[in-house]
Parts: sequence; C-alpha cells; structure tokens
Amino acid sequence: MVKPAASPAPGLRASDADRDRVAAILREALAEGRLDAEEHAERIEGVYGAKTVAELDVFVADLPAGLSADHPKSPAGTTPAAPYELPGRPLAKQNLIGILGGATRKGRWRVPARINAVAIMGGVDIDLTEALFEHQTVVINTFSLCGGVSIRVPENVTLRESGIGIMGGFDVKTMEAVEPGAPTVVIQGLAIMGGVDAKPKRGKVVKDLSDRLRKHLGH
Repeated sequence: MVKPAASPAPGLRASDADRDRVAAILREALAEGRLDAEEHAERIEGVYGAKTVAELDVFVADLPAGLSADHPKSPAGTTPAAPYELPGRPLAKQNLIGILGGATRKGRWRVPARINAVAIMGGVDIDLTEALFEHQTVVINTFSLCGGVSIRVPENVTLRESGIGIMGGFDVKTMEAVEPGAPTVVIQGLAIMGGVDAKPKRGKVVKDLSDRLRKHLGH
C-alpha cells in the first residue's frame, strides 16, 4: 500500500501542470522497471482523477523522483506552468477513454487546450481537421496499453511530440507551420505494446489564421 508523502498544504488543489509532472515521473519509473505496466496504468488513471496535490503525492511517494516539500516553486509560491501553457488563458480540457472499446472525436467541434486520451485494449481516434481551435496551443496527453491512439491534424499547424514507446510505437510526424498564427499541437505520453500515431491529413487546413493572429495579439 502506497502511503502519501508529507505535503505542506494537503488541501491545495492540483493543476493540470501538477498532474502532467506526476505522470512524467510515472513514465520514467515504468521505463526504469520500478513499476510494471499494470501498476503504471492504475496510477495514471488515479493521477488524472486527483483533485489535490496531496492526492497526487500518493502515486509517487515510493519513487526516487517523487514529490517532496522542496519541489521547485514559482516566485509566487505556486507550481510552475506546463511548458506549452499560455499565461492567463483558461485551460479547458476533455478526457477520451477507450477501455475494451473505442472513443472518437471528430467533425466540427471546439478543441480544448488539453486532451487526455487513454486507450487500454481499445482505441481512441481524435480528428482535428474540421475542428475549431480556440487556443493557440493544444496539448494531447496519451496513454496506450495494448491499444491505439490515432490523431489527425490540419496540414498547416505545428505538430510536436514528447513520447515513449515500449514494445510499441510512438509515431508522430512532427512539423513546423510556416503561416503566422497557426496553432501548435503537442502530443506527449506513453505507448506500451500499443501505439500512438499523429500526422496531418492531406488537403485539410485551418482557414482562419489571420483572424486568429489578430485575436491572439489583441488587435
């Protein structure tokens, strides 16, 4: 039984950046053999359901890189923002989960700033080619265990990745947009005996880049 580490503020609400940081610790522990695939899957599920920092501490308390009282803080005493967050912009999010089944998001839909995609012996399909981008940066956190996550994006966005494949594949066709104001989509996560793939769909583009750029710059 994993016991929570001491926390200076047990009731402090967890941010998405806090959850992503703990998920990264768990990915590293899996790669090092400190956790097996089943333990990792259970903890990842708990991480993205955690409401407070103290709840997150439970999942890494028995790992060398676990959260501690001297974890780096920002000057204001808060946890630092995730690398791709836009300061001052509220971060909507959506969870897509395929366990022994499938989850699909496609068509004309409003893309949140953060998407959590979990495929366990199932599949998740995310199609952004007809979507409305309301955030300059979209981060898609993926976890695939004996399943697959497939992501399609317009041709004129920036596509970046930070992922690990273990007896599986993490295949993202990275690219840099040449047009000003183009959204950035970041794919990160872990694939174990499964796959994550992301690539552009030919002929599909974000069409309102000039309007988006003016809005982003506040004009």
